[in-house]
Amino acid sequence: MGMAAADLQFHVLAVDDSLIDRKLIERLFKISSCQVTTVDSGSKALEFLGLQEEHDDQNNPNQPCVSPSNQQEVEVNLIITDYCMPGMTGYDLLKKIKESSSLRNIPVVIMSSENVPSRISRCLEEGAEEFFLKPVRLSDVNKLKPHMMKTKCKSQLQEPEKLVTEEKQESIEIAHVVPSQPQKESDTTQQQQQQQLQANSNNNKRKAMEENLSPDRTRSRFSSLTTV
Repeated sequence: MGMAAADLQFHVLAVDDSLIDRKLIERLFKISSCQVTTVDSGSKALEFLGLQEEHDDQNNPNQPCVSPSNQQEVEVNLIITDYCMPGMTGYDLLKKIKESSSLRNIPVVIMSSENVPSRISRCLEEGAEEFFLKPVRLSDVNKLKPHMMKTKCKSQLQEPEKLVTEEKQESIEIAHVVPSQPQKESDTTQQQQQQQLQANSNNNKRKAMEENLSPDRTRSRFSSLTTV
C-alpha cells in the first residue's frame, strides 16, 4: 500500500459487548476500506485510547483489553459504540471522550436496538455525531465518511502550523544574534581611526623636527650671530 493510500485510510474503534454486532460492524467498515479495532466494553475503549479508568473489568482481569494489540499508538478517526452495555454505557463513554481535551475532537456515533427518543436526544446533545438503530447497514457507514474526513484534515493542518511556529522561533533567535555583528565592525572601525590619528600625529611631529633642523634655519641663525 502506498503512502497516499495509507494516509487516507480511516481507523475506527468499535465498542460493543455483543460479538455478533462487533463482527458485523467490523465487516461493514472494512468494506469501506477502513481499519477497525474492536473492544467489548467502554473501559477497554478508554484504555485503548490512553485514558486511565478507575474501575477495571473484574470478571476477566487477565483477558486482553483490545484487538489487535494493547494500547496502540495510532490515530482514531471514529468511535462507534453500543448504547446498552454492562458497566459503562455508550452514553458514559461518550461523556468521558468529550470531557478529554485530547479526544474530544474524535467523532462518536451511538447505536442501539431500542428506539427511545429521549435517549437519542440526550446523546446528540452530549456531542454524538449520529445515532443509528441496529442492525447498522452499509448506507449508515457511508454517512460517516465526512465526519472521519474532518479528523484527517485537522491532523494534516497541525503539522504546517508546527513548522511555521518553529520558523518564527528561529527568526526570533537570529534577530537576537545578528545585532552583535555590527558592534564588532564598529569597534574595528574605531580602532582603525585611532591608529590613523596616531600615525598622523607622529608624521606631524616628525615634520616639525625636520623643519627645526633644516639647513636654512641653521644658516639664518649663524647669519644673525655674525651680523651682531
